[in-house]
Amino acid sequence: MKITAEPRSDQWNADDFTGGPRTFTIAGVKPGAAEQKYDIELVEGEGRVWRPPLGMLRVLMNAWGDEAEVWVGRRVTLFKDATVRFGKEVPGGIRISHLSNLGNKPLNVPITVARGTRRTYTVHPLLDAIQAATPIIPDDVRANTEKAVTEGTIDQYIAWLAEKNAPEHIIDYVSERKPSA
Repeated sequence: MKITAEPRSDQWNADDFTGGPRTFTIAGVKPGAAEQKYDIELVEGEGRVWRPPLGMLRVLMNAWGDEAEVWVGRRVTLFKDATVRFGKEVPGGIRISHLSNLGNKPLNVPITVARGTRRTYTVHPLLDAIQAATPIIPDDVRANTEKAVTEGTIDQYIAWLAEKNAPEHIIDYVSERKPSA
């Protein structure tokens, strides 16, 4: 039997990330049922919601806008930041490290870290989202496409790829290189 130390809770807490960051897919956003303004439902959330504080909400709004429907399906990596303050206490909190749909550049957002103190908070693009959005074209396909264009056999190469059930993004890549008539 595996021993666990999990609080009975309907929300994710900073201590849930002691083992390291976790990446989630947003399933929906609804009005908050507790002290925070919004509950963010997570596909992989095990029935618990994430209740981001105002600073992290501002990061999300800067990244994705203020329409909750747009957030559905996007991905977020959360981690425990032991330096998060609550008044004079430093209990730690949940922060965002990576977001999908940022392009390939980090996002810098000014947030309040203490009363009267603002700092720039940086969130990085979520690499799995970038890789999923940018299909990989193998080197042999690139070389064979160049050869087919040079030899004038591009139509036969496209037909052969289709016959072999090549992924659509590869057929699209080759077709885009077909010389115009």
